Amino acid sequence: MCQQKGAHFPSIVIPVFNDGMTIVKVDSQAPFTTKDGSTIRSILDRTNAPVKNQSLAEACVPAGGTTQRHYHRDSEEFYFILEGHGRMEIDGEWRKVEPGDAILIPAGAWHTIEASSELRFLCCCAPPYAHEDTYFE
Repeated sequence: MCQQKGAHFPSIVIPVFNDGMTIVKVDSQAPFTTKDGSTIRSILDRTNAPVKNQSLAEACVPAGGTTQRHYHRDSEEFYFILEGHGRMEIDGEWRKVEPGDAILIPAGAWHTIEASSELRFLCCCAPPYAHEDTYFE
């Protein structure tokens, strides 16, 4: 699943159908590693759809792994935990996370997630995710 390394965006064909609807199958998206160290597959973003105001990705963090603590100046994020367990930190506050949890990460908030078992979650960013909007300590 989410195992490819290297911070780059894959080139993907935009699947647009006759009625103008865009449908992207997550399994057709190549995984890549973001600046924070998580492995993601873009589900809908500027690289594979006519997206303007948000992005949606599937993210994976292996058991024992963590993302590098960071913030996004412009993007607000939602994480929705699909599988696994871990802990989420936002601006110094830690909470346990598990399947079914939805997490709001405000723009400008320092955050990291650590996996006690392999985590798989959806990540929605508005405006869309950009490497250039990821800042580290």
